[in-house]
Amino acid sequence: MPSPIRGVTAVLGLALALIAFAGGVVVASLDTPVARWARAWRGDTAVDHDDHDDHEGHDHEVHDDEHADHDHDHNHEGHSEEASLELSAAAMANLGLGPETVRPVETSTYVRSVSVPAVVVERPGRSRLPVSAPMTGVVTHVHAVTGEAVTPGTLLFELRLTHEDLVNSQKEFLQTLGNLDVEEKEVARLEEVSASGAVPGKVLLERKYARDKLLASLASQREALRLHGLSMEQVDRIATDRRLLTQMRVFAPSLDDHSHPHGDGIQLSNTPPVQQALFTDEEAATDDEPTHHTPASDPLVVQSLDIHKGETVNTGDVLCVLADYSELYIEGAAFETDATAVAEAKRRGWKATAVVEQLGSERDLTGLSIAYLANEVNAASRTLPFYVSLKNEIVEDTQNESGQRFLSWRYRPGQRMQLRVPVEEWADQIVLPAGAVVKEGPDSFVFVQNGDHFDRIAVHERYRDRRSVVVANDGAVFPGDSVAMTGAHQMQLALKNKAGGAIDPHAGHNH
Repeated sequence: MPSPIRGVTAVLGLALALIAFAGGVVVASLDTPVARWARAWRGDTAVDHDDHDDHEGHDHEVHDDEHADHDHDHNHEGHSEEASLELSAAAMANLGLGPETVRPVETSTYVRSVSVPAVVVERPGRSRLPVSAPMTGVVTHVHAVTGEAVTPGTLLFELRLTHEDLVNSQKEFLQTLGNLDVEEKEVARLEEVSASGAVPGKVLLERKYARDKLLASLASQREALRLHGLSMEQVDRIATDRRLLTQMRVFAPSLDDHSHPHGDGIQLSNTPPVQQALFTDEEAATDDEPTHHTPASDPLVVQSLDIHKGETVNTGDVLCVLADYSELYIEGAAFETDATAVAEAKRRGWKATAVVEQLGSERDLTGLSIAYLANEVNAASRTLPFYVSLKNEIVEDTQNESGQRFLSWRYRPGQRMQLRVPVEEWADQIVLPAGAVVKEGPDSFVFVQNGDHFDRIAVHERYRDRRSVVVANDGAVFPGDSVAMTGAHQMQLALKNKAGGAIDPHAGHNH
């Protein structure tokens, strides 16, 4: 049977142990040696006062971060860290993102087109104008300069005539004039004598017949001189001065040639007549005589000059070649699969666009009309040529000390281009630049601005060409959403690095 004393002792020991444990819990909350001893007696890890403060501060920061995340989620509805990217000002500048490249989406009509190679060419029969020698002669003056810009009516050359037919025609004309003068005097004398009856009337009648023959011959000789290129005024001048015309001046003609109704020279425009060749006598042909003047016209460029002073030229020899670059053609080469589409665009009156490369960039020339399609396929390239009208522009107009004018045109024959010809129109489409849509495997994404972030949105591509992407208007992106029009590929790479835990650039450094 257990002793009563031993039982009482056990109860007292248990009570003391309970009191000591409760006191240790209270003391453990205090930062005293006893409290630290109590925590050690209970097996807890020792934590000093500074660690306790740090822990409390850490809990406070976590609480603040959670509150900030709550506010962020509230401000950016639908925001996802895995598909969202925050860019610094420097990063946006590097990507070229700004007010012009981050703009609201709008619906528009997309014109699907085919692109074909093209080259600038001259207009056949219009761009080049050879100036030929009307008569055989010796070049006495060359006023034209290679590369100079001249207007119709500008003096180009002076020739001393050695053309035998023209010389003989003028000589015969002068002889006929002399014979006619003699006949006129004889008829006048006989009329006075026949009035007194001293000379039979038959003699007077015969002299009148001879005068009429000379008048008829003179009329035919006048026409012959006009066929040689002389004007009526010049023929009358020969008849008045009784001198041969020995000099000829050649002027710049116009491309708009029309026959002159009065026949007094070669009519070269619908403005007051401008003679391509003007005959003068040797004394009147002076260097001080002013150049022919005509109304304002498109300048012609002296493309090539083939003669020199003192050179003998024959009738038809080319003296120089003038070029009119004010209007040219763009010759496109349509492949067999595109020829039907080009013909349909011509029938519908759709305008083509020329893409010009300049200093590493591209510039579009829009609203170009398709002039015509060739009727034969090029046997070598198996392409169908077609032609687009191109209005040229003067980019530089200078004048040297001698008063000679030189021009630089923006477009030149032989210049390479690309022609885009429309083949189909889609109305009410979301059309974005190619740089705004990044393709990642089967998926395509755009980046929509969401406050200070860009959210990646998956979209459906309906069509893509080298410059544009047609995005389906299915609710993924709405008209009015601000989309980054460039830099989508770089932003996609940044998101992939972010998701893959890219290397911390500060790792291993203490600051």
